[in-house]
Amino acid sequence: MMKFIFMIIFMIPLCFKKNMFWMVQMCMFIMFFFFMNLSLNINNFTNISYFYSCDLMSFGLIMLSIWICVLMIMASENLLKVNFYENFFLFNVLLLLLMLYLTFSVMNLFLFYLFFEGSLIPTLMLIIGWGYQPERIQAGMYLLFYTLFASLPLLMGIFFVFNEMNCIMIYFLKFFNLNYYMLYLCMILAFLVKMPMYLTHLWLPKAHVEAPVSGSMILAGIMLKLGGYGLLRVLIFLQEINMKMNYFWVVISLMGGFYISLKCFCQVDMKSLIAYSSVAHMSLVIGGIMVMNYWGFIGSYLLMIGHGLCSSGMFCLANINYERLNSRSLMINKGMLSFMPSMSLWWFLLLSSNMAAPPSLNLMGEIMLINSLISWSNFSMIFLSLISFFSAGYSLYLYSYIQHGKYYYGIYTFYVGVSREYLLLILHWLPLNILILKVDYSMIWF
Repeated sequence: MMKFIFMIIFMIPLCFKKNMFWMVQMCMFIMFFFFMNLSLNINNFTNISYFYSCDLMSFGLIMLSIWICVLMIMASENLLKVNFYENFFLFNVLLLLLMLYLTFSVMNLFLFYLFFEGSLIPTLMLIIGWGYQPERIQAGMYLLFYTLFASLPLLMGIFFVFNEMNCIMIYFLKFFNLNYYMLYLCMILAFLVKMPMYLTHLWLPKAHVEAPVSGSMILAGIMLKLGGYGLLRVLIFLQEINMKMNYFWVVISLMGGFYISLKCFCQVDMKSLIAYSSVAHMSLVIGGIMVMNYWGFIGSYLLMIGHGLCSSGMFCLANINYERLNSRSLMINKGMLSFMPSMSLWWFLLLSSNMAAPPSLNLMGEIMLINSLISWSNFSMIFLSLISFFSAGYSLYLYSYIQHGKYYYGIYTFYVGVSREYLLLILHWLPLNILILKVDYSMIWF
């Protein structure tokens, strides 16, 4: 595991040389394929050392992190064209990748907290440094304070766990069971804000709308998954109390997912709509994790991977339109079928994956989550059916609104997609729909 950390660190000097933009991306591609061929024992932790180890969950999320970081660089070619601090941008992406890699691979709970918070700093720099709108400072503050406010109790909780058990190694925590209400709240609140759960989700649409395309991709692709990963790791030693309290979180999540789905129909900004749909999907993930059964855990893992690829691809599409029209408004982005017919195929493919159409990974994840939640309580069927129905609804609403209708006459110059953009979209869509062939790996996990 250490070799990949050194690989990332040794890539950093490349960022500050001239004409190395695509070279850094190629190095990250190579690193991805090295990592993919790592020999793993799927049922358990492997490559264990004092600090690092890897099981299937870490493996999948680290692969997703490297993949999304590669695609972030590909999506940000505009920075290279206008020569807008592209060296510092590459450095920022590598720093973010390093933080994410460490977060997913460390064994120590305190180090996990450290890198979990550390990944905020490069994200904040992305939003404030390369964002488009003047409100980006406010969005950055929202992101920082929501997350930090909820994370301080987590730090206290980790210290308490260490004080009680003299051990904060994730691998050994499964042998313990702590039954304290305050500790339970302290440990999971930070992750629920990060997911984000309904009621603590306000920072997410704000951050997405103000972030550049790379910031949106990493926020949707990886940052939300940090919360799910943290929950899956922490609930192992809080099982007993979680069985008493979980109905509270499941109810908030399912009702919140339904409200947010309705909220999606009110949006007039493409990015805002995609950001709210992320919250609706994550509410299902929280429900699946909280009911603590086998299908729920696996379904939440699959949906996290699927949503990371799907949501990131949709933000790329929104950015492709924004680069043409300098607007993300649904009113101005009408009639795109006349201008970019081949791009509307990609809109269709990614939005159909977003509404969990086969053969996407989202479908597999959602089937498992629906199974797990209904086995927990039959009443959850009502909100699950509403969330599923409306997720198809707002996906179709976004597609039909953008592609059809009379185009805006203020468009005076336009160009269709370039090969880089099609490659970027195919690299989002293919893994999302091919990975379903290898879903058996997830099934024999745990």
